[in-house]
Amino acid sequence: MLKLLKLRWICVWLLWTCAVVLAEEPVLIGSRRELFVDKFLVERLDNATLKLHDPTKATHPKSPLIGGYATVIKDGDLFRAVYRSYDPSYEGARYDGDPSEMTCYTESRDGHEWTQPKLGIVEINGSRENNVILRASPFSTNFSPFLDNRPDVPVDQRFKATAGLSDSAVKHIQTTKPGEAKGAKGGLYTFVSPDCIHWRQLSQEPAITMTEFGFDSQNVSFWSPSENLFVCYFRSWTNGLRSISRATSPDFVTWSTPMPPFPNLPGEHLYTSQTHPYFRAPHLSVALPTRFHPDRGDSTDILLMTSRGPAPFDRTFREAFIRPGLDRARWGNRSNYAALNVVPTSPEEMSVYHVGSGDRFVLRTDGFASVHAGADVGELLTRPLRFTGKELVVNYSTSAAGSVRVEVQDASGKPIPGFTLADSRNLVGDAIEQLVSWTKGSNVSSLAGQSVRLRFVMHEADLFAIQFRQ
Repeated sequence: MLKLLKLRWICVWLLWTCAVVLAEEPVLIGSRRELFVDKFLVERLDNATLKLHDPTKATHPKSPLIGGYATVIKDGDLFRAVYRSYDPSYEGARYDGDPSEMTCYTESRDGHEWTQPKLGIVEINGSRENNVILRASPFSTNFSPFLDNRPDVPVDQRFKATAGLSDSAVKHIQTTKPGEAKGAKGGLYTFVSPDCIHWRQLSQEPAITMTEFGFDSQNVSFWSPSENLFVCYFRSWTNGLRSISRATSPDFVTWSTPMPPFPNLPGEHLYTSQTHPYFRAPHLSVALPTRFHPDRGDSTDILLMTSRGPAPFDRTFREAFIRPGLDRARWGNRSNYAALNVVPTSPEEMSVYHVGSGDRFVLRTDGFASVHAGADVGELLTRPLRFTGKELVVNYSTSAAGSVRVEVQDASGKPIPGFTLADSRNLVGDAIEQLVSWTKGSNVSSLAGQSVRLRFVMHEADLFAIQFRQ
């Protein structure tokens, strides 16, 4: 079965690669924001590179998201977080799905300071004065919610979640600790909630189940607007390596046969994928998997991968995104997990929550990676593309001596009069959204719908994202 799935996925990958590389038709970007986290729009780089940027540890207090898998959701003006914790009074054996595991809830108004409300839902050691929302083996081991923000979603299903373990793990619990798994079968189950606090089980039988897959990790799901489907990424095995597989559903009830995207590099183990739509460009999925090194004392670090719809994960950046750092406690197994979702914590800042340490790491908005030019002038030429809108805005940064200029060419590479490099106004500075203009102004609506290329000439500069807008 796995060999057949692998062959099918290789065919998908080949078709995708051929479509991107060989297609003569322009890339249709419309008014989408496009980030330079991959080579999707890149035709040529001259004396410029794609650069992965390092998240910076915030100085604010640590978050309560320590000890297990965690999810952070921005719901309007409120940050909601769900995470695994443990009953401190439990003295039995520890394993995935053990009775000590609890699913807890916390919230914040700014993503910095967190409040743990007393919810009165679950009794722990004789008291309901706690923030526990679920205590049910084996679901509390990896309960992973998301916000379904489609306009027609029933109010009582605004939040959805998956949870569960492999068949072998559940059987082990039932054999060694009868009754603790409460009759659950192996696989992933689904849940729904109106408020991310009060949950009910949607599927009484596993929604996704195959004996070849592990599920023992944080298995994540979301609505993919570019595919018009629900998507679930979960832990699996591929050729003896810990890996990631994918299934889809039109209704969060019936799921497709899982497919392994094979994101692993040779000999590489990947845990929690933490795949999710990027909040400013939901057609682009961002993944922050934990990379496991069993030959190095079981040490771990965190990577950055991306994906566009059903396409395989892009591995443009193969090095670590978040390193273990100076704290020796983060050089062991299970010491480096990112919480699910990168979220905006100011107009200029987005945050990644580190579950192993409770630290919050920050990047500039859209700032995962950039097209980078140094002291010598560099250039980016895009593939032919078609857009809608009347203005081009860029997320960029230069040094005091640096600059960015933009030329619009036709599909053959000929500069379009009025939008040539000589007409371009120098961009010098740092902005999340900077309007591009030429001698005659910024209106590019006369070019909308045509096949054009963008040429960026850069000096001591980084280009993070572009967008055509109305």
